[in-house]
Amino acid sequence: MVPGDKVEFQIAAKGGGSENKTKMVMLNPSDDVAAWVEKTLPTMGAGWCPPGMLGIGIGGTAEKAAVLAKESLMEHIDIQELIDRGPQNAEEELRLDIFNRVNKLGIGAQGLGGLTTVVDVKIKTAPTHAASKPVCLIPNCAATRHVHFELDGSGAADLQPPKLEEWPEVTWEVGENVRRVNLDNITKEDVQEWKTGETVLLSGKILTGRDAAHKRIQEMLKSGEGLPDGVDFNGRFIYYVGPVDAVGDEVVGPAGPTTSTRMDKFTDMMLDETGLMGMIGKAERGPATVESIKQHKAVYLMAVGGAAYLVAKAIKKARVVAFEDLGMEAIYEFEVEDMPVTVAVDSRGDNAHQIGPDTWKVKIAEMEG
Repeated sequence: MVPGDKVEFQIAAKGGGSENKTKMVMLNPSDDVAAWVEKTLPTMGAGWCPPGMLGIGIGGTAEKAAVLAKESLMEHIDIQELIDRGPQNAEEELRLDIFNRVNKLGIGAQGLGGLTTVVDVKIKTAPTHAASKPVCLIPNCAATRHVHFELDGSGAADLQPPKLEEWPEVTWEVGENVRRVNLDNITKEDVQEWKTGETVLLSGKILTGRDAAHKRIQEMLKSGEGLPDGVDFNGRFIYYVGPVDAVGDEVVGPAGPTTSTRMDKFTDMMLDETGLMGMIGKAERGPATVESIKQHKAVYLMAVGGAAYLVAKAIKKARVVAFEDLGMEAIYEFEVEDMPVTVAVDSRGDNAHQIGPDTWKVKIAEMEG
């Protein structure tokens, strides 16, 4: 219950990939918040789908700092206006300091290296105990979506959708360096020709699976039961996704990649025991997983995070093949046509998520020099 006769709503359509990268720290009063953010960002990987926004709550107590951080993400992007007019208080100075420090890290879009890692930094503060400095950092992904409305009892809220003509026109053009592949007759030798950074258009059948499916597969293999009927990963690709239910005449609902790092602990098993040829997801893989991919001459492909609806357009057929009781975490078979992915780790172990940011960090230093 709230006082008055109106209720204000702020709603964010937020994915787990960015929310899971939330960081919380209790700094000393004299510590530098910007330095902590600069040190922390590289440890967050690319699972939050940069370039996005950083919401930072400072002060209060641990839980208050988290609420402040989330509230700050409900504000409009206005960092360019702030740069143009200049900071007018300590909070605005801190926003610009963090914005500049983070973009000099060279992490870039999807963690592949670049000049833009954040598009805005938001900060909300509260008084705190003289011995404490609680700080909470919550990122929003590139698709930062939120809506605000007020209910006053006069009827339904009238929410106007954004005008499509206000957005740049998105065109799909196939470049000369794009490799088209048919997954239904691909060989291990074919995959070994792919190189990190290449764009590949996938057509054919792929299987899906994420946290719950991998855990169940692990239990079945350990018990000697083997894979469920109708599931054969040999020479196949797995897509880390939990598709949304189809609506109307859709084949499948939005089906964007989930953060692949969570599947790292299962990757050795999948490559060792199931004959899996490759994986599709988003964000980076850990060092042990990259080594496993290299040892097995497998490949890891990255779909675009934060564009679930667009990715789903490449899916022409979808059916559940196992673990139906898991809902969206069931194993599906998708038939895809020209599904765009980037080779993130090739069969030699070359890792785009390391090469890209390292290259851009040097470029940025040279540009400043």
